[in-house]
Order: sequence, then structure tokens, then C-alpha cells
Amino acid sequence: MCGIVGAVSERDVQGILLEGLRRLEYRGYDSAGMAVRQDQGDIQRAREVGKVAALAEAIEQQPCNGSVGIAHTRWATHGEPSQINAHPHMSGERLAIVHNGIIENYQGLRDQLKADGYTFSSQTDTEVVAHLIEREYRQQGDLVAAVRAAIGQLRGAYALAVLHADEPDHLVVCRAGSPLVVGVGIGENFIASDQLALLPVTDRFMFLEEGDLAEIRRDGVTVLDRDGAAVERPVSRFEHGMDSADKGEYRHFMLKEIHEQPRVIQATMEGRITDSRVLEQALGTEAGSLLDDVRHVQIIACGTSYHAGMVARYWIEELAGIPCSVEVASEFRYRHHVIQPDTLFLCISQSGETADTLAALRQAKDAGFRAALAICNVPGSSLVRESDLVIMTQAGPEIGVASTKAFTTQLVALLLFTLALGRHNGLSEKREADIVAALHRLPGQVADALALDGKIAELSKAFMDKNHSLFLGRGAMFPVALEGALKLKEISYIHAEAYPAGELKHGPLALVDSEMPVVTVAPNDELLEKLKSNLEEVRARGGELFVFADGGAELQDQPGIHVLQIPEVHPITAPIVYTLPLQLLSYHVAVLKGTDVDQPRNLAKSVTVE
Repeated sequence: MCGIVGAVSERDVQGILLEGLRRLEYRGYDSAGMAVRQDQGDIQRAREVGKVAALAEAIEQQPCNGSVGIAHTRWATHGEPSQINAHPHMSGERLAIVHNGIIENYQGLRDQLKADGYTFSSQTDTEVVAHLIEREYRQQGDLVAAVRAAIGQLRGAYALAVLHADEPDHLVVCRAGSPLVVGVGIGENFIASDQLALLPVTDRFMFLEEGDLAEIRRDGVTVLDRDGAAVERPVSRFEHGMDSADKGEYRHFMLKEIHEQPRVIQATMEGRITDSRVLEQALGTEAGSLLDDVRHVQIIACGTSYHAGMVARYWIEELAGIPCSVEVASEFRYRHHVIQPDTLFLCISQSGETADTLAALRQAKDAGFRAALAICNVPGSSLVRESDLVIMTQAGPEIGVASTKAFTTQLVALLLFTLALGRHNGLSEKREADIVAALHRLPGQVADALALDGKIAELSKAFMDKNHSLFLGRGAMFPVALEGALKLKEISYIHAEAYPAGELKHGPLALVDSEMPVVTVAPNDELLEKLKSNLEEVRARGGELFVFADGGAELQDQPGIHVLQIPEVHPITAPIVYTLPLQLLSYHVAVLKGTDVDQPRNLAKSVTVE
């Protein structure tokens, strides 16, 4: 995902911009650049393919000194990684912009601008925006008015920062569907796509809201809402340490990472969805043409990522209507494969260095799969480098060995992929818009689930003296049950198994007694009534049930059944929300049992050997 930094100051901003870009390297990128208005009135621009270090070397040879500037790290969506496609983009010699997001109607605008005499040197949608603002500037004579007029013609998601040589004392920025934050200083102000980029220069931030446009000057910030009315946005102080490897107010990294999920889920979606649709270009420059030909999806992963893939299979077959296979990487590597024509090979890995997953990817390339898509949390990892398409999750560093926020952001990325694939396979605009609306509600629903922490801590006391546990789910909730069982065994060392609830009579029911707590996830879906029958089977054998249920499921506390109501949620996004209570349950049980929550015995964060 791309990153933006900008500054308006009395001092030279070149070093501030470079450091800001370095702090955004975790997001993943393929090129970097900056543009600074120099004292003599010209805009000096530098762009390099590769790492920020390459840009720093170029600037050392030809400095970009000045007090107003913008900078960017780019992840290619339109046009290959190259110097001419790197940001900032310019229109003529006087206007420069940086852009995060995707402009859906760029081709039509490009044709209009060509007819007006504008020439293009890149394949990007961003250069279209630069020329569009420049055309409006010729008519308006004012940068704020020009930007407002230009964004009124855009369709898609964007965060923009605009610099004009003829208006040397300010930047104009705006956002719709992509984040942008203003860093408030003394006699200087800054902008960035992530506040972490600006922590060396300020700890006070103003978060722009959807549709906002802001004028950034040394002595102040003026914000206009989507209707053009002047508004005040509150300034808040960054309260946490500058090091992401700091537990902050939390007792363990795992708990901190569980509570970060509303934010990182939001970050994983930003710039990839509009109000009603997924921006498939966010998957990569070749996404559209590749998805056209996909007739089968083969998912490969290990551990928690494997469970994410199992959930995705339900989504892909329901929403895209094409077959999907899911297999553990260590098994896939050592058997003969029958490859269906036009199969997309999809790898999921938090670290991007999982040995079995990497080996399976390399084997798949030799075997003739259509293309490889990676879902990963670590830019620059082997998996990212070796795949044709990539969806970066925005979980940030995950210190706890037991994966939490990496899992839920993987699910979000997989759902975005599924919607894009579904569009090529008959998914209606109405159905897509309904699910995208559910995605917009998701961060708030996750926060509501986290608010149940105290009640879940009470429930966890029933597990203190238990040695075994059974998890049940039906449909897409079966992989969620598997993930819940994995979390409990990983960090509390309680033996836990998960089954499809309909399999109880085929063996697991023999295990049920008063010493075997049974955990069940029960959203209000088409399988609920069948699940209720399975729960009665457990009660009849003296089992104690712990049920996480939708309020509409009409399940109540009674002898042998403990029911915790989960906020109402869309059936498609339910697996994401219902994961949170199981994470919290495992955490509190582990704390009560006194285990090493963040570093459970015998386990490693990244499994880089077979």
C-alpha cells in the first residue's frame, strides 16, 4: 500500500520527508519519490525504483532543498514499477501531486485530457489527476478551488496532496476512501497517510474525515467538508510509544494485538473499497485480466492462515460460483497434483517466509498454475516478491506468537479478493454493494465484540481446571471453531479439538461429559436450527456448553448452557466478528493458568523450516 508524507515549514523539509518515507516502509512499495518547492520558485523532483535508500542516494547527489514538499512510496496498481510511473507526478513544471488509492474513471478522463492537448508520460491514474487539477487551475486561478473542482469529477478512492510552485506557502490535501492525517506543529504543519510517519516531528494529530479537503500552511490548517463548508476537526495527542514493540497499557502483546483489530481491519480496507464496490486494481496491475480467466482457486497455507483459507472457500464458492480447494502446504508439496485449467494459486502467510508455503509456491510455478496471488503482512518478504499478485494486509507488526490481528486482516483481504473475483463471475452489483456496506460496518462491530471482554474473562474461569475442550461450528463457522481450538491449545496448553457440529454423532459425542466444556459459535444463519439440535445432543450427555450467539438466535442461559450474545452481523462477515470472542477466551484462560501468553512453549512466530 502506498504512503504519503508532506510538510510546510520554515526549515528545510527534505530530511523530514525522507524519514517519514522510511517509517512507511512497512506498508510495502516498489518505488519512492519526493517533490520540493525550492527557494528560487522551481519544483525539484526525485524518483527512484526500489527502496527509500535508493531515493536517499539520488537526493544526496542532487538535493531537494526547500520548505514545502511532498513525498510518496508507491505500490503499483496502474503501470509497472518504473521511474516514470513513480510519484510525485507533475503537470508541466509547476504542479506536483502524490496519490494513494485508485481512480476508477481514469481512462475516460485521460481521453478527455488528451483531446485538450495534455500529454502523458506514465501509465498511472495519478497523472490523470495532476493534469485535471492543472486544467482547473487555469480556469480557477486558485489551488483550493481547482482541487475541489477536480475531485468532483473523480470516481474511486483517493488521498491527494498537491503542491503548486505559484502558491508557495501551502499544500492542498483531500481524502475519500483513503486515510490522511494532519500533523500539527509550531510554525509548521505536516500530512501523512499514517501518523507513525510524523512522530519524529510532532505528537499532535488532526484526522481528516471522509470527503474533507484541507489547506496546510505553516501557521494553521483550514478544513472544508465535502459540501465546502469550513469545519473544525479535533486535535489529539499520540499517547503510545513510538516503538510498535511496546505493550503500552496492555499486560501482553497478544491482548494489545487483539484490541488493535478494529483499526487494522479498517486500514486493510482503506483505499480498496468505495461506498459500494471493491477496487480490483488494488490487487495489482494485472488483476482484471487475470481474474477474467480464473476458473478454479487453489489455496495453500499453514496453521492459522490455513483456517483463513478454509473460510475463504465458503465465500469463493458462494459469491464467485467457482470451485475452490484448500490444502495444508506441507501436504500439498508431497503428492501428485491434478491441475484444473485456469487455476489461480493463492498463498496465505503472515510472515511471507513460511518454508512449506514458499516451497509449494515454487512448485506450483513449475507445475503450470495460471498465476499466483499472495496475501501477506510483510512487504519485501519472499512470498510477496515471488507472486504475480499481492494483497498486503495492514496488520502491522505482530509480536505474539499466537496470531490474532493477522488472521482477521487475512480474512478481510480474502473477502475483498472474493468480491473482485465474483464480479468476473456473475456477482450482482446489488449483492456486492450489500457486502461492501457490511465491510464498512465491520470495524465498529469488531469493537462491540471486544467490549464483551469482561464477560468473557468471567466465562474463562470455568476452564481453569479442565484438560480438554471441544469447539463446534457449522458452515463457515467450522473453520472459526478450528481457529478457536488452535488458540486455546497454543497458549493455555489445554487439549482442544474442533468439529463440524453435524459430526458429533460420528465420534466426538463419545468425549462429552461434565469435564469436557463445549464451545460453540452460533450466528443467526440458515444453519442455526440444525446447530440447536446439535447443542441438545451435548446437553443430553451432561456436557457444559459455552455458546457465542447472535441475539436473534433465541438462546438463553439455563442449566448447562452459558450464552454470550454477539452483536448482530451480516452472515458473510460473521466469521470475522465471531473470531474475536474466541481469541479473548483463549487469552483469559491462558492468563488464569499462568502460561507464557506471548511466547508459548515449543512454538515460533515464523516457521522458516519444514
